[in-house]
Amino acid sequence: MRMSGVLALLGAVLLSPAYAATEEIEQGMGTLWEVLWHQSGTPTRLVRWEQEMRVRVYGVNMASHREHTIQALRSVATEANIKLVDVSDRPDAAQIANVSVEITPDSMLEDNQPCVTYLNFYTENRIDSAAVQMRARDAWRCAYHEAMHVMGVRGHPAGKTVLSYFPWKVDGLLPLDKVMLRAWYSPRMRGGMTPFEALPVLADELVQASAEKPAAQQVRDRFIAQTIDQMQQFAQGQGDVPAIVKRSGKATEDGIRFGRTEMSYFLGVAYLEGVTVAQDPSQAMRWLQRAASQGSRPAQARLGAFR
Repeated sequence: MRMSGVLALLGAVLLSPAYAATEEIEQGMGTLWEVLWHQSGTPTRLVRWEQEMRVRVYGVNMASHREHTIQALRSVATEANIKLVDVSDRPDAAQIANVSVEITPDSMLEDNQPCVTYLNFYTENRIDSAAVQMRARDAWRCAYHEAMHVMGVRGHPAGKTVLSYFPWKVDGLLPLDKVMLRAWYSPRMRGGMTPFEALPVLADELVQASAEKPAAQQVRDRFIAQTIDQMQQFAQGQGDVPAIVKRSGKATEDGIRFGRTEMSYFLGVAYLEGVTVAQDPSQAMRWLQRAASQGSRPAQARLGAFR
């Protein structure tokens, strides 16, 4: 076959719907994994709302921003099937709100962080309250991004989501955002789940949303296996955090060091419970001991239960 024929065949493959669908699923899997990482360089446990959200919007020029802000929060709450009530007009709003959104003057916050969300929880499994700050001039483009954070999705992935630092869209949720929220708040999830426990649920939701389910399932299985291998290297100090975490410019040496310890613990739990990997008590012990030796209290507690 001539080179031109080879190139034509390759072009046909690359342009085929099946190839495009597989490529999209691979990118989607990467995005779902990246949302499970804090920008400091640490993988996170899953946290979510287990109660209704009572929202108070206040601050400068609030009338201009309230409707759009509430619309963004209502959009994410609807996908998650969480009740949302706007209490902004109530005289006791400051006392009863568990989601506070402040529209700040443009002189507040930083140019590289014009909006920010703080999640408050007594244990890392259930969100007790959330506080959001958005500069007035940036509130419109920040609303959906911060609304996703309010729901407990803490990462800043590179893919097609309003959570990206390099946004594809700022005035509404994208398909991947909806996949995340449906999975995050599905009955299969529970607060406090490790990334290895959460990833298969997120991945299965993405497979269900795909038009090419058999191909998507293959991508899912391959991606999870590769991720396990990569994270074993990361936990041992040889691998690295996802590239987008480094690109954010907010990863720290301490965050990454703690991330390696956390990952050792998460791998121990995975092998102990047979989540994303075959159950293997010896491997579980190995990773839990590694995490415990680096100061992980959850790992120490798990090991204590063996004695």
